[in-house]
Parts: sequence; C-alpha cells; structure tokens
Amino acid sequence: MNINEKIKKLIDDNKVCLFMKGTPDSPQCGFSMAVSNVLKHLKVNFNGVNVLEDENLRQGIKDFSDWPTIPQLYINGEFIGGCDIVKEMFEKGELKLLLEQKKII
Repeated sequence: MNINEKIKKLIDDNKVCLFMKGTPDSPQCGFSMAVSNVLKHLKVNFNGVNVLEDENLRQGIKDFSDWPTIPQLYINGEFIGGCDIVKEMFEKGELKLLLEQKKII
C-alpha cells in the first residue's frame, strides 16, 4: 500500500480524521492542540493520526491535500482545513452546524 492509499484508507475509515503532530492526549504543537481541543469541546469522536511517527505520512498528507501545513481535518472524507480555518468555523458556529448536518454530533 503506498502512502496515498494509506491516507485515503485512514480518511475513509474514520468519519472525523485529524492529521496532527502528536496525539489528541499529547499534542506536540500548539496548532494541533487547538484543533484537537475544538473537537473535544464539541464532543466529537475523532481519530488523531500522529504524522510525527512517519516522515512519509508527514509529507504525504501535505501532497495528498495540496495543503502545506499540519494539522489537517477531514470530515466524512472531505478536507475541511487547518488550524485557522477550523478555529474560524468554530467561532462562527459553522463547524458545529457542519458536524450536525453530517450526523456526527
């Protein structure tokens, strides 16, 4: 399985998938912590994928989404964005609405 197939499988197998530095319980960067905390605040059951464990995955997810930074949030297979986008959506109530529409919360 190549890295793109691995990433696609992770996204397909998890309704909410967060590619992050570290884990939800122990984030290794402030941006990953911020997105993880937003999801926890909304009581979202999500899969945190630690990109620091695999250099291929760390670069692969950037190529896969054509997005240069980590974290990256996917909901029902759709790329939502990184930290700034997720925080802005949360503050405007858009993230909660999206999660409700997709029957996640």
